[in-house]
Amino acid sequence: MLLVLILIPLLAALCVPVLPKKHVYGAAMLGTLGALALGVFMFAFNGIDWLAITGDAYTDRVSWMPRIGLQLSVGVDQVSGALVLLSLLLGPITVACSKTAITERVRTYYGWLLVLQSAMIGVFVARDVVMFYIAFEFTLIPMFVLISIFGGSNRKAAAIKFFLYTFTGSVIALAGLLYVAWYYATKISPPSVGGAGTWTFDLETLKSAARQMPAEQQWWVFLALMLGFAVKVPLFPLHTWLPLAHTEAPTAGSVVLAGVLLKLGTYAIYAIAVPMSPGAAVAFAPVVAVLAIIGFVLIGLVCWVQTDVKKLVAYSSVAHLGVCVLGLFALNPTGLKGGLLYMINHGLSTGALFLLIGMIYERFHTRNMNELGGLARRMPVWASFMVFFAMASVGLPGLNGFVSEFMCLLGAWQAGGTAWAGLPGGTPGVLGPAYVLIAAVGMVVGAMYTLMMVGKVVFGPLKTPEDEHGHGGGHGGGPGGGHDDPHGHSKLPRDLSAREIGTLLPLAALCLLLGLYPKPLLQAFDHSAQKTHQLVVEAMKQRAAAAGATAAAGTAGTAAGKLEGSGTAGGGADQ
Repeated sequence: MLLVLILIPLLAALCVPVLPKKHVYGAAMLGTLGALALGVFMFAFNGIDWLAITGDAYTDRVSWMPRIGLQLSVGVDQVSGALVLLSLLLGPITVACSKTAITERVRTYYGWLLVLQSAMIGVFVARDVVMFYIAFEFTLIPMFVLISIFGGSNRKAAAIKFFLYTFTGSVIALAGLLYVAWYYATKISPPSVGGAGTWTFDLETLKSAARQMPAEQQWWVFLALMLGFAVKVPLFPLHTWLPLAHTEAPTAGSVVLAGVLLKLGTYAIYAIAVPMSPGAAVAFAPVVAVLAIIGFVLIGLVCWVQTDVKKLVAYSSVAHLGVCVLGLFALNPTGLKGGLLYMINHGLSTGALFLLIGMIYERFHTRNMNELGGLARRMPVWASFMVFFAMASVGLPGLNGFVSEFMCLLGAWQAGGTAWAGLPGGTPGVLGPAYVLIAAVGMVVGAMYTLMMVGKVVFGPLKTPEDEHGHGGGHGGGPGGGHDDPHGHSKLPRDLSAREIGTLLPLAALCLLLGLYPKPLLQAFDHSAQKTHQLVVEAMKQRAAAAGATAAAGTAGTAAGKLEGSGTAGGGADQ
């Protein structure tokens, strides 16, 4: 069923080029809705108790090149299942938001948008290195096309920068994965008939093999994987490609980037990098946490000086993902579950903000906050959604952002080592309160620039480019009137249409639901987080034992040296 889930949007993409232009939108919507319906059935109505299972469901293996261990292996657990559902939900939303925004080369646009959804689902369900890497890398091609053809005035530079950064990172991560596969074949695998080891690219097998490596080799593997996946997150200072890509991408491209593509990096860190090298994850956790906090605070300050509202949200997306990474590298159940929940919540609220910005850009053809203001007077429905999702983004209690941010910070606070392990909920770790106190500054900064943006664009005196040019904003003559787009787009009402409201309502409902009652999702993540935490605890014990053995060896060596020295001295006295 997972293979079918990947194939539905891919088959729709293959049909798009041969359809008449007027049917392309319908085919794309049908493909994404079909995949969403199958996904909802698989995860909600197929009789699987997701709180009880301890492994993968819907597993399937298709032999490809058995002599070298290549096979297409798929499966899904609670974590990847939640991200698959997020991808499926955003599929029809991105198609719907493009109906009036994209009127030229629609076959190219919707075809690649559907291919992109197939590739993203493939990443989350892959249980084989080859399939994971093919899907992980193939997401670059559709997004490159969407940005370079349908983006803004600086789209070529944005597309090239996006491709070069993410492709380079992916190749480095591939090198780390291939080294682990080579290590398994040469050091662990039993010899085959010809005397050589057996190759495999099964992810679970390679995770177990990597944990048997010497500590120094684990460190290099972890660094290779982290460098590749951190570009995708993106983690400071590897983030510079994202604001430009976000700003220049079409609305659907920005929604997919914020909602799913960036989660490929955080998911890969959690599902591959940490389980492969938990000892290295513990050793490098302070460094990664510092980079995450620097990005959270420094990039938050960069948001303050932005005048382009889309660029501001793009930078804030980078900043907020720093909190997600901080929670993941707390490496305790609270922080891990907070980071996993943040992946979902960030995709909902930030994706919705990009939808809202795209809606005003279609009407006014500007995103400059110096040219827009007081839109609540003209577009009260849009303004209501804007305030709602902005509050969700800054972590207002009762909305989804609060729960995940609080758990990420609480997990980092608890992971304070022996000084804090005796406190209620404390866990052994390498972070602690100092990291959280600095990160809290970033949260204050984030709330301030978001509220300033809302104050400028939503409230205050009405200001639009049309008003400044003396047109009085009178397009359409009333709330239901149309607005003639000079670029040839369809007429749009003054406020949001039913189609636009329909794209926002599911996201708003989920933001409210996950803010008020996140318990089912947290329970679903619990087994996976506990399993990862146990790997980390075992790695910390091995690290402590190795340090103790080294210290004991050093003490014994010192004692032996003293004994030998005293014997030599005694021998000299006898002579």
